[in-house]
Amino acid sequence: MLPLRLVLISLLIAANTVLHVLPLLLVALVKALLPFDRVRRASNPLLTGLAESWIGVNTWMMDRFTSMRVDVQEDAVLQVDGHYLVLANHQSWVDILVLQKVFNRRIPLLRFFLKRQLFWVPLLGLAWWALDFPFMGRYTPKQIARRPELARRDTEATRRACEKFRAIPVAIMNFVEGTRFTPGKHATQGAPYRHLLKPKSGGVAFVLDAMGEGLHAILDVTIAYPGGRPSMMDLLADRIPEIRVHLRQRSIPDELLRGDYQNDRAFRARFQQWMNRLWQEKDADMTRLLAD
Repeated sequence: MLPLRLVLISLLIAANTVLHVLPLLLVALVKALLPFDRVRRASNPLLTGLAESWIGVNTWMMDRFTSMRVDVQEDAVLQVDGHYLVLANHQSWVDILVLQKVFNRRIPLLRFFLKRQLFWVPLLGLAWWALDFPFMGRYTPKQIARRPELARRDTEATRRACEKFRAIPVAIMNFVEGTRFTPGKHATQGAPYRHLLKPKSGGVAFVLDAMGEGLHAILDVTIAYPGGRPSMMDLLADRIPEIRVHLRQRSIPDELLRGDYQNDRAFRARFQQWMNRLWQEKDADMTRLLAD
């Protein structure tokens, strides 16, 4: 029965994707060929609506075809027309579906910073491009040491993306750890947290610098899997009994909006200390969510 279940659900997901992405790409083509402000303003809600509809159908299937429970604890007041920076821990690709389930049509469409290679994912890569998802190089420290201009390239990509987002309601998503948690990575890092990897502050600092006071708040999301870190196969096979989510709305400290993260060592140290304190709280939240 399991192979048949996996095939049927995969076909439904593929059909939902094709059904939504094809008209989305058509609207994006019109937007690209007619680069006028009026056309852009008219096309953006259509593009966002198609993306939210695609997410809504995926969420409905997740609710319909699995017995998984998602327990959400909210300390936030959400606005569908707000401007947010969303920060979350990262353990699995399932995290993205959880975030979409929690936030879809409650805040603006989540936009992720994606690896440039993901542009070539069939259909979805073009859809992400049409929705103005920023594509980044994600270079290693060794690559940047050999070619410092690579770091500036990602910084400029971040600034260009944020300039587009100033004019529309937006929720910019950042997995601050930069990679999915595994025990091996945790041991290699020597992270001072029980359930988390070390946070990377640079991306958050760039967004706060580029968006300035245009952001309303930070939405701090902690995702816990009491049954263990799942895979997408676990989700499709209905092997995830429960997911626990804690959502906390945080104000943005004024002192973090004015500073040069790249060149001012003192500011960079203060920013990293703030991020480390946030991550210590998140680690405590993880312990509580897993123990409840």
